[in-house]
Amino acid sequence: MEGECKVLLDARRENMAAKPSARLPGALLVVTLCLAAAAAAVLVLNRHAKGPPQEEEHGDLHHTLRQISNVRAAIHLEGRYNSAVRSSAEWKDEVDQSHSQGGLQLNNNQISIPRDGLYFVYSQASFRVDCSSGDAGVHVSHTVRRWSSSYGEEERTIMHSIRSVCQRKASSSPEEEGSWFSSVYMGAVFNLRRGDRLRTVMEEKMLPGLEDESGKTFFGVFAL
Repeated sequence: MEGECKVLLDARRENMAAKPSARLPGALLVVTLCLAAAAAAVLVLNRHAKGPPQEEEHGDLHHTLRQISNVRAAIHLEGRYNSAVRSSAEWKDEVDQSHSQGGLQLNNNQISIPRDGLYFVYSQASFRVDCSSGDAGVHVSHTVRRWSSSYGEEERTIMHSIRSVCQRKASSSPEEEGSWFSSVYMGAVFNLRRGDRLRTVMEEKMLPGLEDESGKTFFGVFAL
């Protein structure tokens, strides 16, 4: 390209020497043509440097996949009464509002922690209690226990709550001495380790009165 422009310029110089009146317009025309050719060459080079559109599409796809892989770990379980499960509700991960993602899983009625980090652990147990039997001061309790290698492969209580029900008053009428409904909720942040397991403990004698309607008995964890 440079050689062609040089030939054109040399030819123009000879013509301008022969015709002085046409020197300036002819030189401008040659310079303009050379600049246009150089600009076209730069555009072609830039297009090849950017690569084909398919590469840009692959870049967008990889970005989307990275976003999906960074989904925050969370699990929410719904509780049911099952006479075959002693000392706890039976937790379900595929009913009502239950769900799991990011590696948190339900295994053997326990939640398994996939990686080290801070997690918010929460649980609620709701009971229907018969207060017409004459017993005063019935208690319902709810406990969350953690098994961890950091404890020397032992299990420890990390949350515990107890509540009294069927507390009669002097003005109580017979109609008020039927079934009582009581919920025990707990929630707190813990620094958990990969491989830790969390489970719940409830009084076995209270389990037949466990409320298993949606949103009344649940157990969950989510990463912070």
